Formats: sequence, C-alpha cells, structure tokens
Amino acid sequence: MNPKRVLVAHGGKHGATAGIADEIGRTLRDDGFDAVVAPADTVTDVGDYDGVVLGGALYAGRWDGKARRCARRNADQLSRRPVWLFSSGPVDSSAEQHDIPPVPGVARRMTSLGAREHITFGGAVTAETPGRIARSTVRHGKGGDFRDPARIRAWAHHIGSELGAAR
Repeated sequence: MNPKRVLVAHGGKHGATAGIADEIGRTLRDDGFDAVVAPADTVTDVGDYDGVVLGGALYAGRWDGKARRCARRNADQLSRRPVWLFSSGPVDSSAEQHDIPPVPGVARRMTSLGAREHITFGGAVTAETPGRIARSTVRHGKGGDFRDPARIRAWAHHIGSELGAAR
C-alpha cells in the first residue's frame, strides 16, 4: 500500500515560513507519509495529494500573496480534500504563549476551503534576513527566531494522525 501523499506549500519572502514548512514535511515523512514541500507560487494542481498544508507569512496583518494566490488558484481541489492552514509572523513569543486566531483574510479562506484547522507560529527576523525593516528591527533588539520546532512537529504529528485515521 502506498503512503498517503501530503503537500506542504508555503509563501513568504525571507525563508522563515519555508523553514516551518520543511519541518512539517520532515515530520510527516518520519510518520510514514509521502510529503512534498513546495513554494506556494509553484503549486498549480493539488489533485494528486491526499491532504494539503498551506502556510503563509504574515505581513501587516495579511497573508503572503503567494499563499493567497495558491489558495485561490487551487480552491476547487482544496475544498475536496483535507486542508490545514498555518501562519508565521509574530516576531516575539506570543504565538507560544497563547493561540493566535487567524487574520480575517485567512479566516475567510478557512471557511471557503473547509480547512480543518489553522495555527499561528512565531516567525523570524535575524541578522541574515534581508531588507531595511529587518535590519532596523534587529538593530533595535527586536529580532530573533521565534519558531518553535517542537510545537511545529507536534502539529505535524497531529495532522498525520488525522490523515492516518481518514479513509
């Protein structure tokens, strides 16, 4: 019997969201799934997947455009399979301290796609993050990597258990 195929698609500008997607994909593969991690702007067909995880970085209260366009472009197919959404963004420990609800645009996508769940993970702005705003953030002592690998893996295991139980 072939393992279930899961797509983990991500949209972001500087790599923190891709890192979260990579961690989810690795965990799902460790759990026996055929997990493919791909940038959201390359995803044109999700028909071959048994489940989809779609994540986007948050910028000024909006999901990254690549993630938004991926959801819109694949809406028909996404609405017919299990879908989980995640956001990355808070550059502080707030995502670890309490559940952060999805921003309004992501909440609407959850409804339209019939997504099972959404989670917000901390983001990262470090000295390696390109851009004037990132440099300023780090220079003012506000940067850091607030992604929690254990929390990301726990959520991926949760997705795997739901997909494993699905027929």
